[in-house]
Amino acid sequence: MRCEAGTRLRAGLVSTRDAPLVSRLRKAGAIILGTTNTPELLMAWETDNLLYGRTNNPWDLSRTPGGSSGGEAAGIASGCSAGGVGSDGGGSIRVPAHFSGICGLKPTPGRIPATGHFPTSVGPFALLGVVGPMARTVEDLKVLFEVMQGPDDGDPSAAPVPVRWPSRDDLKKLRIGYFEDDGRTPVTAETSAAVRTAADALSHAGFEVEPFRPEGLESARRLWWQLFGIAGGMLLGPMIKGRESELSPILKQFSSWVAAEPFHAGQTLLDTWIMRDVVRMQVFSQMREYPILLCPVASIPAFRHGERSWKIDGQTIKYLDAWSYSEWFNLLGTPAAVVPVGRSNEGLPIGVQIVARPWQEELVLSVAAELEAQRGPWQAPDINLE
Repeated sequence: MRCEAGTRLRAGLVSTRDAPLVSRLRKAGAIILGTTNTPELLMAWETDNLLYGRTNNPWDLSRTPGGSSGGEAAGIASGCSAGGVGSDGGGSIRVPAHFSGICGLKPTPGRIPATGHFPTSVGPFALLGVVGPMARTVEDLKVLFEVMQGPDDGDPSAAPVPVRWPSRDDLKKLRIGYFEDDGRTPVTAETSAAVRTAADALSHAGFEVEPFRPEGLESARRLWWQLFGIAGGMLLGPMIKGRESELSPILKQFSSWVAAEPFHAGQTLLDTWIMRDVVRMQVFSQMREYPILLCPVASIPAFRHGERSWKIDGQTIKYLDAWSYSEWFNLLGTPAAVVPVGRSNEGLPIGVQIVARPWQEELVLSVAAELEAQRGPWQAPDINLE
């Protein structure tokens, strides 16, 4: 099947073999339908490119299903497939799941092998980026996770972590800390309401749920950009040099943001790497008291194609800042799942994010299942193709 990553630079490229996670899915009986649309080289939260054009959100065709796994999210939400695989270096599974009203899991780097992913999962990308399942229900996420997980030599972050589902009694002993915003980037009123609804639902399910926001999230946001944006731009630069005329407007825009800042020297990259470890230790220490975090996925629900800023409570929210709620957990390397909970005034889905410390995907998915059970059956979009 084609493996083009939404770019003319790879137009017509067909894979010669399956990635390990695809082989595992086939062996388990999955029927592989095909690949889905992405922004060029996966570097956007809006799915549009010069190969196949834009992907529309099945809840509102004037809006994006997000990115980079936007085609996957739209296909699952509209009933084209039962589930699929996305990748996530800065919210690219979770934001599309949130925008499209489905579930998604960003695992710990290495828990599900990223072998075969493009761009290749090495260097800074291996610290931040993962592949993971997307589906309409948490139960389907669990099935996909169990099949896909397990180490592979092609993933530098791989580790032999056994699958360990918690008992219901152990699960209910967990304390959950929730927060509606980070104190820096506001969220819409409906997003705050969705987090409160989720917190109340989990409390009703028997969990101890309390307000809590860990310190260090703003540092995590800044460090994420230093690795994903600046270092990532340095890795992609040689690939696109001399072929700028073939790039999509969205990738050109992203490249301009990267070019506005100095590239890393050896010392700045080393300092960033060290500070990442320091921030991770600080946050993980705080999460001993609250092993599960509940928070927004993004500041806003699905946006209209081409939008790059929004007003919330009189404050302008810039494009990169709107997704900081997802970016933190790429920098921290934690598993995070999205469950749709609320609706915006326009009827758009709003998801919430459930987070645990590294290698605890089973905890995340188990809490997500409890939330989903309280919420009720999944609701499909009313698709109007006119």
